[in-house]
Amino acid sequence: MRRAVPLTLGSAALGLDAFVVAGILPVISADLHASVSAVGQMVTVFTLSYALLAPLCAAAAAGRPLRTVLLLALLVFTAGNVLTAVSSSLPLLLGARALAGVGAGLYSPMAAAAAAGLVAPERRGRALAMITGGMSTGVVLGVPLGLVLAQHAGWRSTMWLVVALTALAFAGIALYLPNVQAAAAPSVRARLGAMADRSVVAVALVTLAGSIASIGTYTYVSQLLGRTLHTSQITPDLWAWGLGGLLGSFAIGQLVDRWRDTRALVSTVLGILGTVLALLPLLGQQALGAGLLLFVWGAVGWSQVAPQQHRMLKLRPDDGTGAVSLNSSATYLGNAIGSAVGGVLLGCGLSPLGLPLILGVLALLGAVANLVWTPAAPAKDTGVGVTGPARGVPVDRP
Repeated sequence: MRRAVPLTLGSAALGLDAFVVAGILPVISADLHASVSAVGQMVTVFTLSYALLAPLCAAAAAGRPLRTVLLLALLVFTAGNVLTAVSSSLPLLLGARALAGVGAGLYSPMAAAAAAGLVAPERRGRALAMITGGMSTGVVLGVPLGLVLAQHAGWRSTMWLVVALTALAFAGIALYLPNVQAAAAPSVRARLGAMADRSVVAVALVTLAGSIASIGTYTYVSQLLGRTLHTSQITPDLWAWGLGGLLGSFAIGQLVDRWRDTRALVSTVLGILGTVLALLPLLGQQALGAGLLLFVWGAVGWSQVAPQQHRMLKLRPDDGTGAVSLNSSATYLGNAIGSAVGGVLLGCGLSPLGLPLILGVLALLGAVANLVWTPAAPAKDTGVGVTGPARGVPVDRP
């Protein structure tokens, strides 16, 4: 597991980069003399670039050493953030965010595949949870630090923080990660077959529903809490959400490795998510109730990723990176759709109190659909589509 630490650090940089932008939009808007809504498109550009390019990047990287691919991804990601930090116009800024999204879209699924290939099958859930946990750590610890930097040294200093964190991850991967070999690149027909695999698509759609529900509500959490708590001071609640996410993203790995049916685990997570979102307008009227609900919401919201990645790897043992990249795309596409749908609904006059009710129902429907329409993963573990413990790479023992 120690060899996965540099991968986790890279995920922390991705988490900081993806979530800190929303908090510094007003500062960027004032600096570039553009509207907040226009500058806000940098979030959309990054997310869509990640979601749409992840499967293509995984296809292009198939068959190449994962360490080489990961280092290339971090170079692209760093270039995007350096350009972001020096951007003086909105078009350049949006182009820089798109480039950063390409690097993130290449890095994330490859990091998951590499982490899974470094450990024995019975420890794979914990390895995958480390990658997700790295991203949540970037959110919990990095976002507050990034906001402080933006307030005292300008928003560009926050982007340089992302660059510095990425540089540390780059050095760690270059020095300590074994050169895990990806599986041979499948044929075009095999690649299209993976994308058309009903089982894989069904799992990805469940991931999509969970992401829409969680991030679609989180994007507008300030308006929601403003209506329930009647205050704009929501920093403690956001800390509760982030700390819950940190706990959930790491703890879920233990459950993935112990639950025989990860399909039931995913439905349990989605069921809790839907229930918490539906209860927010009712029980979020008091600070303690709101903080508790946001903590649980963060925990289950962040714990969706690892079990879904685990299922993808078992459903497509010969094309693990391709399947995981599709799941990553579903996650980020869900983020984009959730934010957009939430904005449209609120723009049409929906009360912020109604948004978590609607999206909470979506999460509950996703929990049911997951049990009804998605297959149980094969009981026997046959590999992850990379050169892992069964194929010559030493298993990392404690």
